[in-house]
Amino acid sequence: MRHRFGNVKLKRDIGSRNSLFKNLTTSVIEVERVITTVPKAKAIQPIVEQMITLAKRDTLHTRRQAAAFLTTPASVKKLFDTLGARFGTRNGGYTRITKLGHRKGDGAELAMLELVGSELVKRAEERAKRKEERLKAQREGGEAEE
Repeated sequence: MRHRFGNVKLKRDIGSRNSLFKNLTTSVIEVERVITTVPKAKAIQPIVEQMITLAKRDTLHTRRQAAAFLTTPASVKKLFDTLGARFGTRNGGYTRITKLGHRKGDGAELAMLELVGSELVKRAEERAKRKEERLKAQREGGEAEE
């Protein structure tokens, strides 16, 4: 009988498992969305949530803790500047796992791990870009008529 189920091993030794967790966590923070297998997504979800909880406190100590785990300085900066402020009033539940079906090559079940609210941010950026393009086209059209 397994009393307390331990960490997910993902058929890797400790070094490659830690590297996988660090790289996937960094990717989720930088891109805000990652497509991977379901067991990997379930394994890194608590780590990503822990990083965002660190970012909400925003002290020198928490910055150093996050920098020790994440692989790039840009991801640490984004974590504390953008994500910590975005999830400041939210008590947990910063990520979402969406199952996407099976991979064509080996049949592994894929899932998308994304930050909650990232779709709203991306949509707002796209709207702003389209609005800017429309204004630019109107200015060029107005200059051509004159």
